Amino acid sequence: MRRLLAALAGACAAVVCAAAALVSVLVPAHPAAAATLTEVTNFGANPGNLRMHLYVPNGVQQNPAIVLAMHTCGGSGPGFYSSTEFASLADRYGFIVIYPSASKKMNCFDNWSEASKVRGGQTDPVSLMSMVTYVEQQYHGDPNRVFATGASSGAMMTNAMLALYPEVFKAGAAFMGVPFTCFPNEAAYNPAGNSSPCVGKTAQQWGDAVRNANPAYRGPWPRMQLWHGTNDTVVAYAELEEEVKQWTNVHSLSQTPTSTDTPQSGWNRRRYADGSGTVKVEAYTIQGAGHSLPAGGMAAVAVQFFGITGSNPSPSPSPSPSPSASPSVSPSASPSASPSASPSAPQQGACRITYRANSWNEGFTADVTITNTGAAPVNGWTVTWTWPGNQRIVNAWNATATQSGAQVTARNVSYNPAIPAGGSTNFGFQGTYSGANTTPSGFALNGTPCSVS
Repeated sequence: MRRLLAALAGACAAVVCAAAALVSVLVPAHPAAAATLTEVTNFGANPGNLRMHLYVPNGVQQNPAIVLAMHTCGGSGPGFYSSTEFASLADRYGFIVIYPSASKKMNCFDNWSEASKVRGGQTDPVSLMSMVTYVEQQYHGDPNRVFATGASSGAMMTNAMLALYPEVFKAGAAFMGVPFTCFPNEAAYNPAGNSSPCVGKTAQQWGDAVRNANPAYRGPWPRMQLWHGTNDTVVAYAELEEEVKQWTNVHSLSQTPTSTDTPQSGWNRRRYADGSGTVKVEAYTIQGAGHSLPAGGMAAVAVQFFGITGSNPSPSPSPSPSPSASPSVSPSASPSASPSASPSAPQQGACRITYRANSWNEGFTADVTITNTGAAPVNGWTVTWTWPGNQRIVNAWNATATQSGAQVTARNVSYNPAIPAGGSTNFGFQGTYSGANTTPSGFALNGTPCSVS
C-alpha cells in the first residue's frame, strides 16, 4: 500500500515531447487579466471530506460547460490547477473547472472501498457530485456539458464517476488510470509492480461492472478518452487495454479500432466509432512516457474531445500569471516564459522549501513545494540541494532533475517557470536509497538559500 501511495504522487511532467497543442492559441495584443482560483466551502454533502477549489474565467459563458479535474495521489486541487493547462483552456473557451482535493491516504481519491463502487455510496464520488451540482446551481452550469478528467488516482476516479453517474457526465479523459472496480479492497490498491487484479478480465466482465452500477440505466453512455505511457512503472501500461475493453464493451463496440493514426510524433491513437461514425472511445499510447501525463498539449486534446472548444471562446489569458493564476504556457507565449529564460534571483531569505518524502524498501518519492516569500516574482527557477546519504533520483515530474554525485539540480519545465510573489509551485521525483533516507538540510532557489519546512 505504501508503495502505491508514494509512487502515485507523481504526474504531469513533460518528458514525452515538446508537444504543441492541437488547438491553436492566439494571444491578443492587450490580454485580459487572468482569473483567480477560489476555495468553496459548504458546497453540499461531503462524506469524502474533500476540499473544493473553483476556477471561473473572466470570460465565462452564460451557461458554461463544467470540467471536474482530479489530481494524483499526493497532490491537491491547487497543485493540479497550477501544473496542468485546463485553467488556461478555460480562459480561452469560457468553461468552469472544479479542482477537488482528496483527503484519504496520501491524498488519494477513494477507488477501493465498496462505497466507492455504488451510486450514492458515502465516500468521495458523492462529494464530487455535490461540487458539480453546486456549480450548476450557482453558476448556471450547463447540465448537458459536464465532463471529468484526471491523472493516476484522478484518472481512476474519472472512470468511476462516468460509471456511477453516466447521465451526468457526457465524456471523460483518463490519464494513466485503471478500469472501474479494478481494486476489490484497500489491500489490493497497489498497481505499482502488481498487475493483478486489474488485468485478465474479459471485456464483458469489465463492461458488466459498469452496467451493474446502474442496472436500470440504458444509455446513452459517456464517451471516454484514455491515455497511457508505454514506460509507466507505477500504473502498468497494460491497464490501458483493460480500460479499452471496459468502455468499448459498454458502448457495444468491437475491440478492433475503426481507425488508427499518429496525431503527433510518439502519440499512437486508436479510435472506436459507432455505426454513425461518432467516436465513443479513443486510446492514446504515448511512446516512451512514464508516469508523467498529461504533458504539454494533452489537456487541449482532451477538451477538444469533450467538444467544448467551438462556441463563444473568451479571450486568451495573460501570459504573466497572478499569484493564483495558472502558470501554463501556450506554444505562442513569450520566449521569456520558457525553461531557457534567465532565472530571476529571489531576495535573500525570500524563499521557502517544503520537502515531503514517502519511503519504502530502498525506494521513495518526494514532493517539493517552492514558495516565493519575497516581494518580486521569479521567472525561471532552479532548485539545488545536496543529499546527506546515497539517494539517487530516477525520474522527476514538473521539473527536469539532474544529479552529479550528491548534488542535485532541478529546473522548471516549459509550463511552470513563474512563481509570483507570495505564490508557490511544486515538483516531485522518484528515487532510490539504502540505509537511511534523510531529508536534505539545505536548499537554494536560483542560488539563494531557502528556509526549509
